[in-house]
Amino acid sequence: MTPLLKIDGVSKRFGGLMALADISFDVHEKEILGLIGPNGAGKTTIFNCIAGVYKPTSGDIVFTPGDTSIRINGFKPEKMTELGIARTFQNIRLFTSLTVLDNIRIARHCRTKANFLRSVLRTPFQKSEEKSIVEDSMRWLEFVGLASQALSDASSLSYGNQRRLEIARALATEPKLLLLDEPAAGMNPKETRILVDLIHAILDAGICVMLIEHDMKLVMSICERLVVLDHGTLIAEGGPRDIRENPRVIEAYLGRGAAGNA
Repeated sequence: MTPLLKIDGVSKRFGGLMALADISFDVHEKEILGLIGPNGAGKTTIFNCIAGVYKPTSGDIVFTPGDTSIRINGFKPEKMTELGIARTFQNIRLFTSLTVLDNIRIARHCRTKANFLRSVLRTPFQKSEEKSIVEDSMRWLEFVGLASQALSDASSLSYGNQRRLEIARALATEPKLLLLDEPAAGMNPKETRILVDLIHAILDAGICVMLIEHDMKLVMSICERLVVLDHGTLIAEGGPRDIRENPRVIEAYLGRGAAGNA
């Protein structure tokens, strides 16, 4: 079966620094894939290459959202979103001066067809489309449990709810692949449990999830496969048990005590 996403020999160089060196792995439909490794391992660089922020120095990234495989090297972020790749960030990036609902409405506009003239003239088509945007936005807010706060300012949300709003905004673009960059960072145990349930719900909705995360308990409990990076190289790939017991992973990242307690 053709993978949803294929990373094939990807390298990324910044001047004299090799941030990624010949990275290869696949992401399959209907799975949660974890990308782990110590700080500076190259995890976010991989995300940035997939999302169109960086163009790989060499290698290929191939996305297959349907029957056709597309080499997406060098595509701009807006093109990646159009194709069906969405992401969140390590640091929350919301429009804090806007309402919760408006944050989602902005994301929905990538799936609309009304042009500038229709918007100015307020044509029936444009009005119908705006109504659909609100309805779809509310559906995603309901999905993440924030519908009751739709008219609140995004800045008024708790930290955990801001994280969920950012995820809802990504989901509103209708992705096939969702990239979550440290989604549990800064969360308390209750917020983390809610997040785990949400990630499972996203997968059940038919959206593949790839996440970077340092919370090993979370990663080992929800990811079917893990890819481990260290200093820009791939050092291990496999199921949680294999990764937990892999000597190179223990040495490079988990630590012997962490591996034994994971």
